[in-house]
Amino acid sequence: MTAPVTATVHRHDVLILGSGAAGLSLALRLRPDITVAVVSKRDLLEGSTRYAQGGISAVFDAQDSLASHVEDTLKAGAGLCDPRVVRQVVEHGPQNIRWLLDQGVAFTRDAESAATGGYHLTREGGHSHRRVVHAADATGAAVATTLESRVRERPGVDLYEQHIAVDLITSRHLGDNHTQRCLGAYVLDLATGRVETFLARFVMLATGGANKVYLYTSNPDVSTGDGIAMAWRAGCRVANMEFMQFHPTCLYHPLARSYLISEALRGEGARLLLPDGERFMPRFDPRAELAPRDIVARAIDHEMKRLGSEYVYLDISHRPPDFVISHFPTIHARCLELGIDITREPIPVVPAAHYTCGGVMVDQQARTDLPGLYASGETAYTGLHGANRMASNSLLECLVYSELAALEIGRLMDEPHQPLSAPAWDESRVTEPDEEVVVTHNWEELRRFMWDYVGIVRTNKRLQRAKRRVDLLHQEVIEYYSNFRVSNDLIELRNLRDVADLIIQSALRRRESRGLHYTTDFPDKDRSQRSPTILIPDGYRPRGRG
Repeated sequence: MTAPVTATVHRHDVLILGSGAAGLSLALRLRPDITVAVVSKRDLLEGSTRYAQGGISAVFDAQDSLASHVEDTLKAGAGLCDPRVVRQVVEHGPQNIRWLLDQGVAFTRDAESAATGGYHLTREGGHSHRRVVHAADATGAAVATTLESRVRERPGVDLYEQHIAVDLITSRHLGDNHTQRCLGAYVLDLATGRVETFLARFVMLATGGANKVYLYTSNPDVSTGDGIAMAWRAGCRVANMEFMQFHPTCLYHPLARSYLISEALRGEGARLLLPDGERFMPRFDPRAELAPRDIVARAIDHEMKRLGSEYVYLDISHRPPDFVISHFPTIHARCLELGIDITREPIPVVPAAHYTCGGVMVDQQARTDLPGLYASGETAYTGLHGANRMASNSLLECLVYSELAALEIGRLMDEPHQPLSAPAWDESRVTEPDEEVVVTHNWEELRRFMWDYVGIVRTNKRLQRAKRRVDLLHQEVIEYYSNFRVSNDLIELRNLRDVADLIIQSALRRRESRGLHYTTDFPDKDRSQRSPTILIPDGYRPRGRG
């Protein structure tokens, strides 16, 4: 049977998969003569950037320094950060804040403080100074909406909303096992149900993290590890996938789905309390509520398990009401809708999966192992976060690495190149799915056993149990994927299965407790283990080798 021709082939200089801060800032920073496609699984705004509350860390206070920001980041990363990368990102911080300001982001200002450059700065866990630039308590929303508005105005950028990437197209799709290059991606149009071919000289993975692999998460539904899984299948290395950050304080309420309570509350004096009102963080760390997130999340998890409680409390009601409302208007309004007045009573909170510190390995120009393929933001492993991400360094990393990628792509654009081609997506041997319940069941089972066995506190026995489950699930997913027409749920399940396996493999390899990875079998830090956990896919070839 002859394979049907794909209905549509799109050709651009640059293909960006993802529409958060990493993807949109790249689109805006590329030269105006470069043609760009931005592919978004849902609407452009529906990604993790939009929900980031705290802010972006950068040195503006005259009492602060780049060296201090570097030191704080290295300390939070528990010995696994790459110092060169940390310095690079920190040094690029102020210029990226100014770039956002030029785009129109309305950061909260403090005209009376010349020492901070006119910005109002807050402080979050792990930071030794006030260095978090913010837009009230909805910084991500301010950044996302501004970048979306700018990118819709930019000539040469084609936007493809409600499209989800299925797989990357590489030289191997042409039967070429000698030349190594990314050529584009196969993308499912959710409106038509058809897979289209997107060809580009340069592809950026900006698809966000993988936190929907867990039952409870602060992330939106789109955070299914798509870029990490696609890069792994295309032959790229991944690193540090065992370091999944759990945000300590998500609102515990039956009507609030994954609503994050910003770390900035603790930065402004909020206290964590047991159900009986006892403050407990000083028992776990001298920094108390300002300890890094991994310490705070483990402390909450410990107390909840010890007491059999479903939540603890976060209390900022001792601060003046006007202060609370002016600093946290969004959180105050949302909690009030749910019957909680945070100026008068504590907030019930629980930890939830929040940030993927590992990802696709990139160099200091955002290049992956596969020529033509870049990664930025939560999809990428740059070496900035190490074993634990310090608060408000994530949006900074997005901006810096997309800036570096834009410079690199601009430099390479004028080099000679061959016209791109790829085989059409073949649907000749698949049929319509007959039991969608299989996908739904497997999705729920995966997220449940990841939460139970690969959560905040781990053991080898639980990890091995999870590995057996994920291996069985692999066979079912491959069988389903091979026989039925692809759908959004099937694509995401396939990707979640792959990233779950990467997390479990990485966790089994790290035989110590460090940063976000805590195992009762190896409760101490092994000072001889100072390297990232690197997983190498079958068929991997070092960059630049045929």
